[in-house]
Parts: sequence; C-alpha cells; structure tokens
Amino acid sequence: MKKSGKKISPQLKKFVLIPPAMVLAMCIFFVALFFPVISDAVSIGNMFLSDKQVDYSKSFDNIFVPTADDSDTVNASDIDFPTINKQFGDLTIKSCDVDARLFFGDAAIPLRNGVGIYAGSFIPGYGKTILVAGHNNTYFNGLKNVKKGDTVKIRTSYGNYKYEVTETKIYNASSKKSYDLDADEENLILYTCYPFDQVGLTEKRFFVYAKKVSGPRIIGLYDEEK
Repeated sequence: MKKSGKKISPQLKKFVLIPPAMVLAMCIFFVALFFPVISDAVSIGNMFLSDKQVDYSKSFDNIFVPTADDSDTVNASDIDFPTINKQFGDLTIKSCDVDARLFFGDAAIPLRNGVGIYAGSFIPGYGKTILVAGHNNTYFNGLKNVKKGDTVKIRTSYGNYKYEVTETKIYNASSKKSYDLDADEENLILYTCYPFDQVGLTEKRFFVYAKKVSGPRIIGLYDEEK
C-alpha cells in the first residue's frame, strides 16, 4: 500500500527551505556575537536620552555605615565583609569632582550605581592591590582632570582611607602590565575606558595609581599584627 502525500523535491529544498534556514542561522550568530556591544550601547543610550535618571537603588544592598574611628588597626572579626554587588563604602576625589558609591564587584549593578572593586583584588586595609573600575561617561568621568598629588578618599564602615595619586598611564585593555595583584604593599588603582569622550567599549584604559597615606590595617585573618 502506497503512502499518501507528496514528497518535497530536492529543488524545493534547495531554493525554498535552505535559504531561510541559513538566514536564520546567520541572524542568531550575529546577535550572539554582538549582544554585549548592543547591550552596552542601549544602556548608555538610555542614560543620555532619558529625561529621568534611572533608579537602580533596589538592585543592591548597602552595608555602608560611616565611621569616625581613626584606629591604626581593625580586627577582621569586627568587619562585615562585602559580597558581590554590595555597597560597602564611597570613593571621592574632591579635586576632580569624583564622588561615587563603592561596591564589591565590577559588573553591571555596581557600575550603574557607582564604582566597583574587582573581586580578584582586595578591599582597603589588606595591604595589597585595590583595583577599582568605573565608567568613563559617568562616575569616573572626572578622572580626566586628576593630577599627581591629588587625594583619593575611601570611607568604609570599618575605617577611612586616604591615598595620594602618584601617576597616570594609558594601556591597551588587554595589557597585563597595568596592575600587579601580588604587590607587597597597599596601593590603589582606578581605571576606566579611554578616551573619555568616547561612548561604549574602547580599546584602551586610563589608569590612576595611588599610594596609601592613612587608614587602618586589617588584622586577624591571614595577617597578624606586628
């Protein structure tokens, strides 16, 4: 007994079915390839085109409680250590109008609401490298006016810190010479996309290097007070 229905001819498959399938596959490929750029462009466009500032305050937790304590050390057991996307302080550079919330982590939520410490570096007080990122068209736009000798202030719930700017440099985004996470002394590095007037991702980064001037040292975790 023969089956009913018509068979699809090879010619029909070649000229009718295959081209749309190829177009669909190419569309999926290009969307996947350029989604990060498109996403950034839309986000940045919203910041510039919207007549009302977007409020992301409900997207993160704030554990920052300002303190006036000027002790030289602080016990690790007394610190409420921040986790990803939590605000635990603020960062200011009065000389160039930088005033931002300070988060742990440097993904979307921190950088929409302030500046963020790269999770692979350290928080203030550890005696190591602190690597802080921010957008060039928002919270770190003022870095274009920073000068050697300027003071960077970081306030946290466990202490207040001051750093002195020593130099600025421009590196390619992929450069491994821009920072040292294994440094034996506390140093602060701020960075953002460069040039400052360019919107979206860029091939270069602007770095600000600063040395610690004051602030409590964290003891009792992996470091013992000497």
